[in-house]
Amino acid sequence: MSERPKFEVIDRRKMKAEEEKATQQSAPAAPAAPSAPAAPPEPAPGRPRLVVNETQSGAAEKSAPPAGEPDMGASLPPPTAQETREQKAAYDASAQRLEDLIRAQNPAAGPQPPVTFEHLVQQLYLTAMLQMGAGTQEGQQPRVDIVGARSTVDLLGVLAEKTRGNLTPTEDRVLQSVLFEARMAFLELTSMMTMQPVPPAPPPKKK
Repeated sequence: MSERPKFEVIDRRKMKAEEEKATQQSAPAAPAAPSAPAAPPEPAPGRPRLVVNETQSGAAEKSAPPAGEPDMGASLPPPTAQETREQKAAYDASAQRLEDLIRAQNPAAGPQPPVTFEHLVQQLYLTAMLQMGAGTQEGQQPRVDIVGARSTVDLLGVLAEKTRGNLTPTEDRVLQSVLFEARMAFLELTSMMTMQPVPPAPPPKKK
């Protein structure tokens, strides 16, 4: 089994300035020798780099996150308040252009309702139920992703833990109800799966 790809998180906020600087300073690369394989191109400054099965000397000495804990770039500095405001303004302008385009193509469509906390909770609940086979058409075999469903239900639990004391009574009631229903559905499904007889082991091959 091949090793899982490792991702290196790189700060993208200065990507444009660094790309322009690299373009101005770059020189034509010398052609590679015919007998030597072409080296893979270096990623553009500011872009993530995918590292797969790295075998260069010294690669084992590079620092890596512990097993099961991906490196999410915790060492990167957080964006400044000005960067956050500029990004939010650009995002809102882009979303408004998209809204105008959709309404121009379909004048009967009204404005999209704003996304609320209840939408987030309902989206996670719907995802969990679909992963547990809900919505399967009659006569078809349900497709169950029990591991994915567990992760989604756990996300609802994390959301409930991290937002405790910061929700309105309505938001808290919706979240607690959805979390209860999702956990109950998970318990019922896993109980049915564990009650099924274990298939016998295949007979040994004759030599």
